Amino acid sequence: MKSTQVRVILAVAAAGVALTACSPAQAGAAAIVGGDRISSGELDGTVREYEGALAKANVSASQLEFPGSVPQVVLFQLATAKQYTKLAESKGVKVTDTEIDQAITAAGGEVEYEQQMLQQAVAPSRVRDHTRATLLLTKLVAKYGGGTDEAAMKRGQDRVVKDLQAMPITWNPRYGRINEQRSQAQPLLFVDAGRFGAIPAVKQGR
Repeated sequence: MKSTQVRVILAVAAAGVALTACSPAQAGAAAIVGGDRISSGELDGTVREYEGALAKANVSASQLEFPGSVPQVVLFQLATAKQYTKLAESKGVKVTDTEIDQAITAAGGEVEYEQQMLQQAVAPSRVRDHTRATLLLTKLVAKYGGGTDEAAMKRGQDRVVKDLQAMPITWNPRYGRINEQRSQAQPLLFVDAGRFGAIPAVKQGR
């Protein structure tokens, strides 16, 4: 994947992720994005798949030095990919399967790309969805900015951030409270949500 696309995603993710609290009616949801639920069961299944893929690749999560636990970073990827996709598609931006295939080929092919995605907490079954979201957001930034030069991308990023703030992600507090002021000193995606307790363990063998 082009480095420009990666920079766009990182810049937007750093500035555009909003937080609201879950209501009792939303029990069982790990996160809600624009009215669409990511259930706790869906998250648990994705975490199990991801951890299985790590084991197969003989890689431990500790080696990857994620800014949070595996459930937290996997949830963050699931939710933000859904958020980016919903926003871009609502603005008429589309990505074809051919474009996804081309991005994967440019990154070294399916096997190499899947390994790259493991390093970003993306389970194998979510690779194409994640890639689609990345391409959609990059296209939307370019559309808003009026080009692909640095100044245009900055204009586009600023507008996308505003749009994302109007489509907040509702995070279940059991996974923590989103860290809205990440820095080198405080790099974690989520911080302790206090009375809401610890992150639930993923049950094995379901």
